[in-house]
Order: sequence, then structure tokens, then C-alpha cells
Amino acid sequence: MTTIFSKIIQGQLPAEKVFENARILAIKDLHPVAPVHILIMPKKNIPDLQSLEEEDLPLLQEIFLVAKRLAKEFKVENGYRFLTNNGPLAGQTIFHLHFHLIGGKQLTHGLG
Repeated sequence: MTTIFSKIIQGQLPAEKVFENARILAIKDLHPVAPVHILIMPKKNIPDLQSLEEEDLPLLQEIFLVAKRLAKEFKVENGYRFLTNNGPLAGQTIFHLHFHLIGGKQLTHGLG
């Protein structure tokens, strides 16, 4: 399935990239809920956490390391939220696995 994220990864749509390598892309969220709101995703098309295969587990490790690096770079390493939504009942609207790195303000319950 083609998603907005796969189009960004393929260069078909613009995005404000903050990190990119051969396997991972991180972009600024178009509708941030906090001063820092970055989306971190594998370039491999994985719809959600439930679709991960054992061979994909190194991608998660790399995503977590990228999140740590970006938290420091954006000066939120002392307080941020890192989360993903899995499936429509959890609020997932784009079916390409991605994680939200959110910080830069006092966070309350929920996404923001």
C-alpha cells in the first residue's frame, strides 16, 4: 500500500527531514502537538508493529538510537515522549510504522 510516508521516502512529496540514512527517515510533523514533534520511521514498508518480522528487529534498535540522538540535538533529552499508535483503535491513521518524538513543553496525558 502506498502511504504519504512512502511517497516522502521515495522523494515524491516534500518534508522537512531532520535525519536520514539508508534505513531510517525522521521528519518534522506537519501538525505538531509540541515545539518538538518528529516522526521517525523505517524506510522499509511495515504497516504497524504487529506486522514486524523477526528480521525487522534491528530497525527498531536503530530507530531508538536515532530518537536518542534527535532528543539530544533538539535539546529535549531530559523530558520527551516516544510513542507509536498500532491500528485504527489506537489512532493510527497512516499505515506505515512510525514513532512520534514529542517534547519541548510540559506534556499532559495523551499525545500532547
